[in-house]
Amino acid sequence: MLYIGVDLGTSAVKLLLMDSDGKIQNIVSKEYPLYFPNPGWSEQRPEDWYDQTMEGIKELLQEADKSKVAGISFGGQMHGLVILDKEDRVIRPAILWNDGRTGKETDYLNEVIGREKLSQYTANIAFAGFTAPKLLWVRKNEPDNFEKIEKIMLPKDYIAYRLTGIHCTDVSDASGMLLFDVKNRRWSQEMCDICGISMSKLPQCFESYEPVGRVRPQIAKELGIPENVIVAAGAGDNAAAAVGTGTVGDNKCNISLGTSGTIFISSKNFRVDSHNALHSFAHADGSYHLMGCMLSAASCNKWWMDEILGTGDYGKEQTAIKNLGRNHVFFLPYLMGERSPHNDPDARGVFLGMTMDTTRTDMTQAVLEGVAFALRDSLEVAKSLGIHLERTKICGGGAKSPLWRKMIANILNLKVDAIESEEGPALGGAMLAAVACGEYASVEEIADKVVKVTETILPEPELAQRYDERYAQFKEIYPACRPVFALLAK
Repeated sequence: MLYIGVDLGTSAVKLLLMDSDGKIQNIVSKEYPLYFPNPGWSEQRPEDWYDQTMEGIKELLQEADKSKVAGISFGGQMHGLVILDKEDRVIRPAILWNDGRTGKETDYLNEVIGREKLSQYTANIAFAGFTAPKLLWVRKNEPDNFEKIEKIMLPKDYIAYRLTGIHCTDVSDASGMLLFDVKNRRWSQEMCDICGISMSKLPQCFESYEPVGRVRPQIAKELGIPENVIVAAGAGDNAAAAVGTGTVGDNKCNISLGTSGTIFISSKNFRVDSHNALHSFAHADGSYHLMGCMLSAASCNKWWMDEILGTGDYGKEQTAIKNLGRNHVFFLPYLMGERSPHNDPDARGVFLGMTMDTTRTDMTQAVLEGVAFALRDSLEVAKSLGIHLERTKICGGGAKSPLWRKMIANILNLKVDAIESEEGPALGGAMLAAVACGEYASVEEIADKVVKVTETILPEPELAQRYDERYAQFKEIYPACRPVFALLAK
């Protein structure tokens, strides 16, 4: 049988076709526009997502035996606010995860409602990207639109609705809305009251690997697939990527070096750190996970290479880097503010330590190391909860760099496993579809079958020790700069 994974990203939808053995048969990508109607705002049209997904599926299946398609599922950009009216029409463009308009609403939730109550209700505190602050913004600034709301959805769930007619979401994606009681895997009545909505306006919540329905007959006809094709709930992009990298079960870790960066730790047990520095979310395998998310990771290197150095030859710039653990330059990678663990939208990028003998290579090295040091910040929070890790998987565009992988291994002092497929959320979506169709008994079973490690990078004791000393200096820089960041933001 064949399974379709849909990775609904911010710039494009990636579609993947996988067979029963986990082999990838085809991959297609379709782009759609991103809109910035005001400074700091970020929006997309849900109709564009659907149109490009349908076109992508048609292209994906051109050479395939369509009669063998058994299931479809998703990984999707998290936190975006999609609102539908009584006729299931989109009321306004979706407000995305990287939209920055909700500063006042976020402050209201954290300071007036209070972090302690939010953590009690949802296991998390408010971040500007989360969905609940967006709802409050619509209520205050677009009251007519707020009154029209009949259903509140997340980006990938709009696609699932269009395919099945079912208003649905999954536990991992719902965890990032600040409307979900993560510990008990259900909607929070308290948060609904705070946001001024009835619980009936929220979709039915499923486990990621559960079927939500089957494709509508007209959809099946348009795509040329059977009418009994199952649509599974799917997962938020990070949880889906974790499935695609085999980061399921207890005490497994994945680091993603994409536009943003994440350190994702799966756990059989529900945990919350006392400062809510890490997100505590439900996982796509039926358990839980902790996640540290930095807003700029590989995008820092892209900015440095493209905008500052004016070169597209990333590999050549890295070839000159030899002196690991001895660089006298530091870089704070907060080009878009920071989420984990600082939760500071005013934080900014900083170079520190330059002297007259500082070179272009030193600064390139500092950018790569700064991202790794910032990931370690989140790892240290996990360690404070008694979590002990020895190794991590790694994925994302930045993970293609052997040098960056070596830095990660030694700065975090973890064995780093590179994997055969880096298709992340799309592969994870296809795997969840296979579980929903009964091809595999559990998410862990299919992960054991499909995910293959191709290389392991081991930390080097002497280098790891030097980086320990450098990290002790790095972690002092943000607290020293924080008052200045606040001053600059005024």
